[in-house]
Amino acid sequence: MPTFIVLSTLTDDGAETLVKNPERIKEVNQELERDFGVKVVAQYAVLGPYDFVNIVEAEDAASVARAMLHLASRGSVKTTTLEAIPVAELIARLK
Repeated sequence: MPTFIVLSTLTDDGAETLVKNPERIKEVNQELERDFGVKVVAQYAVLGPYDFVNIVEAEDAASVARAMLHLASRGSVKTTTLEAIPVAELIARLK
């Protein structure tokens, strides 16, 4: 299954939501899988220009794009999504 890296930055509203309800992170992860077929494989809170780094799997890039647009429409988070290519696959294709 294709893997994607999602870099997330909370808006002020998103940060306020998490302070009031930290479990919201898990709820959103469940929504992503149930409603969009995007499975969160790993998730990290980070310091710096992003608040979270998320490793997700989905059937295709369009599925991830759809899910991220729905999240963005809520006004609580902004995302940057990168498609991840396993290094072994890249090496094989370079040969």
